[in-house]
Amino acid sequence: MHRELVGLSSMATRPILADLSEHLRLAHGTPVRFESAGGVEIARRVREGAEADLLVLAAGALTALEREGHVRPGSVRPLWISQVVAAVPAGAPAPALDTVGDLRAALTSARGVAYSTGPSGTALLDLLDRLGLAGTLAGRLVQAPPGVPAGSLLSTGAADLAFQQHSELMDLPGVTVLGPLPGDTAITSVFGGGVLGSAADPERALAVLGLLGSREASRLAGARGMTPAL
Repeated sequence: MHRELVGLSSMATRPILADLSEHLRLAHGTPVRFESAGGVEIARRVREGAEADLLVLAAGALTALEREGHVRPGSVRPLWISQVVAAVPAGAPAPALDTVGDLRAALTSARGVAYSTGPSGTALLDLLDRLGLAGTLAGRLVQAPPGVPAGSLLSTGAADLAFQQHSELMDLPGVTVLGPLPGDTAITSVFGGGVLGSAADPERALAVLGLLGSREASRLAGARGMTPAL
């Protein structure tokens, strides 16, 4: 049996990587374990010298870490595309999201709007600025702590509308997913993988990275709300 490979990932890909780790173990005899936390926290740990073999993060963060020398040059590859979706507390009236006007109405009528510290949160703030709603909603925006799903703020009553990656909201108790954002307000994020400079067996890590981008892996990712990036 090979040594267990260790990966680090953001929370958005945690459900997918749990499924894929089991698949790799059963179908390929390759033991892989991923540790997940907020993307900002994972990037900090990598910069501080965390020892692991693989890294799965949003493309922008991954590219920055490669540029800084923490990820092996040439090992980075795109894996999955994720849509940001809106959600409300389970049992609450579901506002329409068919048009940009619907989205504006949902935002302006919300008492609290939850968003994440990850790329979906940054993109949402940019969208609010583009829609001219940043000032209107400034006192109603609630950012979830790193590693905490924005949707969890719906069940606590801290917000009545939340935005985050579909994979992080689809199985969350007490949450109803409304769907992706309409038209040109849609937000997508690309998640990729790379081999860390601290990898003890970079060739095996690179092979596992290839398996994460395989057709079977894409099928499993699809069941978790993501589509293949290639």
